[in-house]
Amino acid sequence: MSRTLAEWLTYQERVNVHSIELGLDRVRAVWRRMGAAAPGRRVITVGGTNGKGSTVALLEAMLLAAGLRVGSFTSPHLLDYNERVRIDGADIDDDSLVASFERIEAARGELPLTYFEFGTLAALDLFARAGLDVAILEVGLGGRLDAVNIVDADVAVVTTVDLDHQDWLGADRDSIGREKAGIARAGRPAIVGEPEPPPGLLDALTARGARVERAGSDFRIERRAGGWSWRHRDGTAMELPDPALAAPVQFANAAAAIAALHALCADGGPIAARDFPAAVGSGLQAVRIAARLQSLGGDPAVIVDVGHNPQAARALAEWLDAQPRGRLHAVYGALADKDVAGVMAALGGRVGHWHLAGLERDTPRGLSAAALAAVLRQTLPQAPFDAHADVAAALAAARAAARPGERILAFGSFFVASAVIAERAG
Repeated sequence: MSRTLAEWLTYQERVNVHSIELGLDRVRAVWRRMGAAAPGRRVITVGGTNGKGSTVALLEAMLLAAGLRVGSFTSPHLLDYNERVRIDGADIDDDSLVASFERIEAARGELPLTYFEFGTLAALDLFARAGLDVAILEVGLGGRLDAVNIVDADVAVVTTVDLDHQDWLGADRDSIGREKAGIARAGRPAIVGEPEPPPGLLDALTARGARVERAGSDFRIERRAGGWSWRHRDGTAMELPDPALAAPVQFANAAAAIAALHALCADGGPIAARDFPAAVGSGLQAVRIAARLQSLGGDPAVIVDVGHNPQAARALAEWLDAQPRGRLHAVYGALADKDVAGVMAALGGRVGHWHLAGLERDTPRGLSAAALAAVLRQTLPQAPFDAHADVAAALAAARAAARPGERILAFGSFFVASAVIAERAG
């Protein structure tokens, strides 16, 4: 009897005791048993510490605006697993996922697969069957040994490199950058989305023989009131509307996405040169992605963001500084492997009151509110706070404390963002 999607996901969590198991041998072997069909006529992989999901969404919107058939694979999801696999802008349906999981199970035999590897193979399988013009694949963790890296991408994007997942990727930006460079391929474009990347990333990309294009040198942006321009060293230039996504950092993500499509088109498609500026402009205005400074409305306004490391917190701080308003209430929860002190220090005095949320009920990796409070006392000794057993209680406390005209920022983890969005939807 066939399993439901929920039953399949429960099975995948139990069939392999390792939630993370880096390495390509097992997942590549299963993929080959399934035929190893290309997921699309063109493939773009997107790696990096922050900005991956936004960059995927920007690429998807631009390619859809060009009239192409597009698939995107991202993780994790917020509310429904189906969000991870999208075809032509729509989440995949349960039946298609179940059918793909059945094919994967038949092919894997005795080879163990993690939850993420099942999902990656399902995305590749469903994309290959969909006849896509372009498949966009977000790299889950690192790059070199991530399951997505079984695919040879036509263009690789590394958005940013900062400290995160050090237990798996290395203790410094150079080490992490070398891991992320593993998604690049010899002779193919590798887009570097930040103007000051770690030398380790650039050295590794050069060693791999990739055609490196760097923000700030090979392509650059110029911002002005009411719009901005994107310029490439080959003379290509476009005047563009602001991205629909909030936060100053989205200009950098958009610039990297445009550079990836520019490089793809220079290599023979899929967008005609005459259609390129219009597709980019339309995509910038149409792009949507949940929980990236997403406003849920109300007064006090509730804003949700998945930022969970110091680099993301610095981007939040930049956005807050550009939009000064009343007192800010932070609903914050975090996982045990995150640099909580670094996140708190990055926001500093911008937060008027911290409403700390325990996540230990949501995941074994979740920190308790007491643990968060201990870090806050040490990092920002004067910061006012209260501690709560879960996100729902912390959000209720923030709403009770906040006055009209003030804001509530819920952030720190996908678990926080999903709980707040689900509460509103319910």
